[in-house]
Amino acid sequence: MALDLEFYPLTSERWVDLEKLFGKHGACGGCWCMWWRLSRADFNRNKGEGNRKAFKKIVDSGHIPGILAYFDGQPVGWCAVAPRESFPMLERSRTLKRVDDRPVWSVVCFFMAKLFRRKGLTVKLLEAAIKYVEAKGGNIVEGYPTGSAKAQPDPFMYTGLASSFRKVGFVEVLRRSRNRPIMRYVIGKKKK
Repeated sequence: MALDLEFYPLTSERWVDLEKLFGKHGACGGCWCMWWRLSRADFNRNKGEGNRKAFKKIVDSGHIPGILAYFDGQPVGWCAVAPRESFPMLERSRTLKRVDDRPVWSVVCFFMAKLFRRKGLTVKLLEAAIKYVEAKGGNIVEGYPTGSAKAQPDPFMYTGLASSFRKVGFVEVLRRSRNRPIMRYVIGKKKK
């Protein structure tokens, strides 16, 4: 099924749409897309309402933390994309620490409405994220997908699948763990 989708950066005017998509529990167990932005202690302490308020504060400050996908005027998907510096937990990760000193934009999270899972929406969101980063003057988009979907419920694949990233033209640049590649898309470079 081909989806007729529209994509918009998350701004304070679209906050209500994100709340509708994430639901009262904040996507996955009160995350509110703060997992990569806080220390584990702060994340757990803020789980739920605290994380919602922290994420809303980011959005209300004028920072764009990602892209919303819409189908027929309704929010159906989310992709967190921002400069890597926006995600301090990446810097603390042994597995996902920096590959080099080049400036990158990181894609760290996806969330889809249940009826829109497994329909290619991740690929469409990645394409929209690349366009957004290019419009903002970025050159490299980096992702940290899981290598396999075996025996994992959909919500636990929030970083996306490596196969989705490959479909868009991302290539693996480093792997420090068996199931977590670091993949990059260089804007302006032709796909192979």
